[in-house]
Amino acid sequence: MQKIALLTDSACDLTFEQLKENNIKLAPLKIIYNSGEYEDIIEISADDVYEKIEVEVPKTSLPSNETIDKILNKIEEEGYTHVLAINISSKLSGTSNSIRLLLEDHPNLTSYVYDCKTLSIAEGAIVLDAAKLIKAGKSFEEIIEALPEIRNRTEGYFTLNTLEYLKKGGRIGKVSGTIAELLNLKPIIHVGDDGVYETYAKVRGRKQSISRLQKIVEEAASKGQCKVWVLNGGAKEDGAKFYQTIKGLDLKNIIELNEATVGPALGVHTGPGLLGVIIQEV
Repeated sequence: MQKIALLTDSACDLTFEQLKENNIKLAPLKIIYNSGEYEDIIEISADDVYEKIEVEVPKTSLPSNETIDKILNKIEEEGYTHVLAINISSKLSGTSNSIRLLLEDHPNLTSYVYDCKTLSIAEGAIVLDAAKLIKAGKSFEEIIEALPEIRNRTEGYFTLNTLEYLKKGGRIGKVSGTIAELLNLKPIIHVGDDGVYETYAKVRGRKQSISRLQKIVEEAASKGQCKVWVLNGGAKEDGAKFYQTIKGLDLKNIIELNEATVGPALGVHTGPGLLGVIIQEV
């Protein structure tokens, strides 16, 4: 009989409660300052990062080999026969490849590493769906087959106060930075099918960018049932206000409306002021 373990990384932006409730194993990314390094969300919070970011922008790194190997050893000890790893876009992090290589040292585990080609709660939503399939008794093979379709139904869009941190971290992708900032453009950024950031829409100013996010939600809800997450990174007030705005629209096709927060490792690359929506068609 198959006993399937589910493994993800901290870029999924799921809460500790969600991880525990769904029996999801977590490999934390690393945040590296000149004074030392920390395990993402475990040893440092997003607020910690934002408070220091004007003084020092830390580097980020994939989970350590030691941490991943310890998780895999525990998975084996707990009697799992299979492990499914769902990870941040390989165009943004080497986490998928690192886990894949380390799994070669665990031949007793039947494994599959899925590059979800997205991040944050879009990644988290895919992980939660995989957890539901495990709970429902679906086979390892059935879950693997379902993942691309789940990914195709899950999209994320966000806007930032500044593109400075994406540029500093080398994560700017296909988004035009310098000209946009000179013109006070606040692009709506989307993660494309190739797992790279791209400009979804160009709007001028913060107010218009938030209005465009609202339109994206409304357009999605007009097409059919969906789940929506309002995402903020160092923008708690804007996030709470936008959540209430979406809630107040009373869109019948939104069957689930949630709030989510960007974790510290992703916050390093976006800086404070991120507001976004994750939409999953049902």
